Amino acid sequence: MDPGPAGAAGPAEPGPGVRGAGPAAPASSLAVAAVLPAGGSGERMGVPTPKQFCRVLERPLISYTLQALERVCWIKDIVVSVTRENMEVMKDIIQKYQHERVSLVEAGVTRHRSIFNGLKALAEDQPDSKLSKPEVVIIHDAVRPFVEEDMLLKVATAAKEHGAAGAIRPLVSTVISPSADGCLDHSLERARHRASEMPQAFLYDVIYAAYQQCSDYDLEFGTECLQLALKYCHVKAKLVEGSPDLWKHVKVTSGPLCHAGRDLQQIILEQCYSFVCVNVMTSEFEETKKLVNMLKESHLSVLYPVIVISVHFLDYKSVHFDHKMENLMQIRELAKEVKERNILLCGLLIYYPQDERKLQDSLRQGATVITTLIKERNSAFIGQLLVA
Repeated sequence: MDPGPAGAAGPAEPGPGVRGAGPAAPASSLAVAAVLPAGGSGERMGVPTPKQFCRVLERPLISYTLQALERVCWIKDIVVSVTRENMEVMKDIIQKYQHERVSLVEAGVTRHRSIFNGLKALAEDQPDSKLSKPEVVIIHDAVRPFVEEDMLLKVATAAKEHGAAGAIRPLVSTVISPSADGCLDHSLERARHRASEMPQAFLYDVIYAAYQQCSDYDLEFGTECLQLALKYCHVKAKLVEGSPDLWKHVKVTSGPLCHAGRDLQQIILEQCYSFVCVNVMTSEFEETKKLVNMLKESHLSVLYPVIVISVHFLDYKSVHFDHKMENLMQIRELAKEVKERNILLCGLLIYYPQDERKLQDSLRQGATVITTLIKERNSAFIGQLLVA
C-alpha cells in the first residue's frame, strides 16, 4: 500500500490499523516505542523490489504500517531499520506522506541484527540522539499494516507485567520432523502448538540485554525474539491469542494470471483468504474470473470464507460508461454463483484521469474500502460494485 500524494496534508480517511475510538491507552507513565525491521531484500518473495516498498494503490506498503502505528498516540517513537541503499527511498516516503515520530537506522545483514540496531538507537547512551529510552518496546514487521491498536495494547501491557509478550494464532498445517534418511520421524499435535506472530513487546531492558548477550549464531540464523528473551534473560513471554480474522493473509495480484499461475497456486496453498485483483489495463472481468476459478478448484473456502475484491480503473473520458458498466455488472452474477462456495466477491471502481489530488483521494478511499471489506467479511457487500 502506498502513502498519499506529495505535499498533501496527510490522509484524513482511516486506513489499515484504524483505531477509531480505540481501547484505553496505557498509563501515561508507560513509555512505549516501536522497532520495525525493514531490511528485507525481497529474495523470498521473488521480486526485485523489497516487499516493504512494493506499491498497493500507488502507496508503498511500509507507509501503511507506519500510518497504523502513528495513529496509536501512546507509541512515542518509531524506529525503522533500513538498508543503506534504501535509506534515501525511506526518507522520501517519510517526507512525501508526512510520517511523524519516525527515525531511521541502518539495517543489519539479518533480521535480528536489524532489530538490534533499532534497539541500540533507543538506548540512553547514544550521543546526540533525540530518542528517549522506553520502558516497553514493540517489535513489528514493516509489511504487516493490518495491526489493530487493541492488539498492540494487549502485548504492551502484557510485556509490562511479564517482561515479554507475543501474538499467536492456531496452527493451520501439521508440522512434521523428518529423520536423517528423509523419512518421517514424528509430527506435532496441532492442538498443543501455536504459530508465533507479530506484534511482540518487551520490557526494553529485557530485550536489549538479551541482544547484548546474543551469540553470533542466533544473530545470523535466529528468527524468534521471544526465544531470545527466554534463552538469555530467562523471561517467559505471555502469549496473546489474536482474532482469527486478524491473521488471514492478503495477497495482491495484477497482470495476466497466466503468467502468475504457479505463484498464485502456491499462495492459495499457503492458506491465503483475502485477494485483491487489480485490473489496471482494462475494466474487463476476465482476470477476476480466472482468479475465482482457481479458488473454486482449490476448495480453500471450505475451511473459511475467502474474500475477493475486483478493483477496476475506469477512464471515463475515453470509454463509453454504459458499455463498461455492462461488463462490470458481471460481478453481481458471478458473486451469486460463488457465494455457495463460501467465496465473497465484490467490486471496487476507481475513475481516472483526475487531477492528482482527487485521484490520490480516491486511492485512499479505495484503500479504506478494501481494508473494511477484508476485516468485516460482511456478506451484505457480496456482488456490490463500490465506487471510490
